[in-house]
Amino acid sequence: MLLKGYTKEIFRPECNPGFQSVHCMAHLEQDITEVLPYLNAVLGGFEYLEDPPAVTFRVHGKIIGVHPRKIAINALKDEEEADKILEWLKREINDAWERRSEIVPSTEGAPKPKVFEILKCLPRTNCRECGQPTCMVFAVRVAEGAKGPEDCPRLSEEDGSRLRDYLEPFALDE
Repeated sequence: MLLKGYTKEIFRPECNPGFQSVHCMAHLEQDITEVLPYLNAVLGGFEYLEDPPAVTFRVHGKIIGVHPRKIAINALKDEEEADKILEWLKREINDAWERRSEIVPSTEGAPKPKVFEILKCLPRTNCRECGQPTCMVFAVRVAEGAKGPEDCPRLSEEDGSRLRDYLEPFALDE
């Protein structure tokens, strides 16, 4: 067993303390640097950084950052949800470590959608009805996974279908 325990810190975002969601920071008792490439290979990390080492996952609308001595999770309903995700991740970390001889480690992140390909599908009217100042900013938010085709009120059915087809391989709507 690589990861034996952690201490958990739950907090509201400082930038907007009125948010309903909470964030979690788990401070790990062990350094898990060596397992990160294996965990990335098993769970398909969205982004992998080599220096300093870290892997980011997007799971069910959450962004989870796993670092050598900490795990950060955003947009949680409550502390109970944080506990469930942390215990799941602890099991995944320890399982990947136990099975490392069977896993080909990976330091590659998932392919990312191209902002200009997304922009080609948008109406490019800069109408602001989506809440963004321009279609370019909206396209960036879609590429990040923060917005989806359904968030553009002026998107035609045909362009919406094209955009969903383009985004499908990237699995940004999980």
